[in-house]
Amino acid sequence: MAKRRLSAETIAAQAGGYVDRASGGVVPPIQPSTTFVRDRDYEPHESGNIYARDDSDTVKEAENILARLDSAKTALLFPNGMAAIAAVFRALPSNSTVIVQSQIYWGTTKWVREFCSRRGLVLVESDLSKPKNLEKLCMSHKPEMVFIETPSNPWLRCTDIAHASKTVQNCGGRLVVDATAATPILTRTLDFGADIVMHSATKGLNGHSDVLAGVLATNTPDSSHWMAIIADRHDAGAVIGSFEAWLLIRAMRTLHLRVERMSKNAQIVAEYLSNHPKVQNVFYPGLTDFEGHKVAKLQMTGGYGCLLSFCIKGDASNALRIAGRLNLFHRATSMGGVESLVEHRHTIEPDTGIPENLLRLSVGIENVDDLILDLGQALE
Repeated sequence: MAKRRLSAETIAAQAGGYVDRASGGVVPPIQPSTTFVRDRDYEPHESGNIYARDDSDTVKEAENILARLDSAKTALLFPNGMAAIAAVFRALPSNSTVIVQSQIYWGTTKWVREFCSRRGLVLVESDLSKPKNLEKLCMSHKPEMVFIETPSNPWLRCTDIAHASKTVQNCGGRLVVDATAATPILTRTLDFGADIVMHSATKGLNGHSDVLAGVLATNTPDSSHWMAIIADRHDAGAVIGSFEAWLLIRAMRTLHLRVERMSKNAQIVAEYLSNHPKVQNVFYPGLTDFEGHKVAKLQMTGGYGCLLSFCIKGDASNALRIAGRLNLFHRATSMGGVESLVEHRHTIEPDTGIPENLLRLSVGIENVDDLILDLGQALE
């Protein structure tokens, strides 16, 4: 009988089954040392550790858990999500062609545009949630890499990972997926054929708004691209500290509970807003009339995440008035934390095509009735 693969919930709750061999403790210890001794013959310590840039036991334990969560053979931690994305692009050969999904997280788009311009990479941007767009672009450009984000931020567009993977690999490229909004609890991205999955672990994976971290995971650790990513992380020093890695391990033990509660709350909030007379549009994969619902239903299990956006009827001043009246939704940047947040994206990204009447919500784990009452009084 084939051995049953453990669920992401069990892996996260048990910290990957960790037990400290020295003490028997069920909680991984923090090893803060940055350097490790050699013996009198100048041989490395029996642990193999030399220097913390590559040899932090705490970081390695976190990477082991993250790899197992995503059904990956290996994972690499970075000091934040953008550092992980940067490593993916810096590891590409010169003169590469990359196709990047349009209207995703603005921080990604801005950095990629500037980097490709400096390095001479050919950059093509398009709405890759539309399958025909990706098929045509792959045929005409033969890209070395395609980068998608699903569900996307802040539009919640959902891209068919399996279709994208097959399309990209048929033209000899590699598919990288930013699955931050889904987390491995809702989507095990590599199971759908992606070459690399990326998460801003600052968001849902940590979920407590107190750690910056990013992660890449893959099932093709011997590929030249992945080997170049490893070298880039080492040489550029894009490493995470042991304390941050330990906090991430600690937070992930409740990952599935948080994601499930957030998704349930977000679904209720999205349905409430979609029926409100002062709301114009709601963007959330869990709504059956949402354009990306069918794709999301195919590749998201157990919910549709904490992130949603909605456009109110009126202009920027009305949107800002509503945001200012909210009491439980903190006016702050980020998503995936246990506390609910609201953002007026046009204020932060005024020249990126974000409507001035759009508000983005990250729905937390609070009592959903309290959240609905808060939204109701703000809208009225």
